[in-house]
Amino acid sequence: MNLSDSQTGGPVPVPRRVSAMEAVLAHLRAAVERGEYAVGDKLPSEAELCRTLEVSRPVLREALRALQTMGLTVSRTGKGTFVVANTVEDPTFGDYAASDLMEVRRHVEIPVAGYAALRRTPENLDRLTRVLERMERETDTTAWVAMDSLFHLAVAEAAQNPVFRRVIEEIRDALARQSEFLNELGGRREQSDREHRAIVEALVDGSESDAVAAMSHHLDRVETTLTAIVRTGTPAGTATTATGFGPATSAAAASTAAGDTAAAGAPGTGA
Repeated sequence: MNLSDSQTGGPVPVPRRVSAMEAVLAHLRAAVERGEYAVGDKLPSEAELCRTLEVSRPVLREALRALQTMGLTVSRTGKGTFVVANTVEDPTFGDYAASDLMEVRRHVEIPVAGYAALRRTPENLDRLTRVLERMERETDTTAWVAMDSLFHLAVAEAAQNPVFRRVIEEIRDALARQSEFLNELGGRREQSDREHRAIVEALVDGSESDAVAAMSHHLDRVETTLTAIVRTGTPAGTATTATGFGPATSAAAASTAAGDTAAAGAPGTGA
């Protein structure tokens, strides 16, 4: 089993340009954290923000969703978006806090990968391989995110214990939301594909130790990226100066440089 790319570094990644959505998110997050919008304040309307930041409504809405996931705002139907915190503590994915989700994933998915290496059937391996190959070819963000959670469910199925499958099914929506969040902000998709391939290779080899190591590494990278986003708004290695904007520069510069399609999940910007 070759983990050279996924676990021992591999080629040095090229810094990723910031998308228009990331630039908008960074701008709004900084405004909240500086107190320009205090807890309890209502953010300007979408129309006003689009005019001020000179971005499209889809880009703005993605940024507002990420702001809410970070726990800084809440959206109230028919009323608008309100600030509920001035610092990012623990993002929420569906019904679960990120810290709770990661704790469960480590205690469940790592041993599950080991069991799957010992118990997988040819049918399990065929399904995992097909899902992985589709993920590696996929360019649509929504489709890739759906297959990401399907991949982890297929690993649980390969462990031949229905309780493991039930646990992953319970958190499947949260996994998809986390994957989407990292896909939009973390530039993780290509690396994640390599990590998934290392897991499949370990299962094909029937190596419990390699499977445990590959899943551990995968979750380590997920948590590292998530932590970097929470602390700084962007993952390590992101070329923030390429499209970032501050008080004197509008988001139009970000939109021009990165393109609205990048914010929507163009190839190479995934989880």
